[in-house]
Amino acid sequence: MRLRLNYSAIFFSLLFSALFFLLFSKTESKNLNPGEEEYLVAVEVMPAPVGGLESIMKKITYPDMAIRTKTEGKVYVLILINESGDVDDVKIVKGIGAGCDEEAAKAIKKTKFSPGMNKGAAVKTKLGLAISFKLQ
Repeated sequence: MRLRLNYSAIFFSLLFSALFFLLFSKTESKNLNPGEEEYLVAVEVMPAPVGGLESIMKKITYPDMAIRTKTEGKVYVLILINESGDVDDVKIVKGIGAGCDEEAAKAIKKTKFSPGMNKGAAVKTKLGLAISFKLQ
């Protein structure tokens, strides 16, 4: 009796095993900056700007380039807030350009936040915001 090898079956079983290993093996995320993993995404009490969103909007001056090019839209930012409510870093997630991204980041960095609270203690927190730019 002769044994026939089915090379395609062997190939696909090896391919499936390799894909399974790659998908389910524990790997560390490479998109985090050092220290960013200490910031929590979900907490019992999320941070908020002292004075509300209006306090951020008052600090924004519409960039000249955005006025000339009639640029409007929303700048989506990720804010890293420490335990005292100060802004450690601002990352632009999705911007609209024409100086609006930089102006939003500058205004947020000047703003004081109430710190995020977890189990009664202030914690480092990540907060996502959308800053709207609309010409009048």
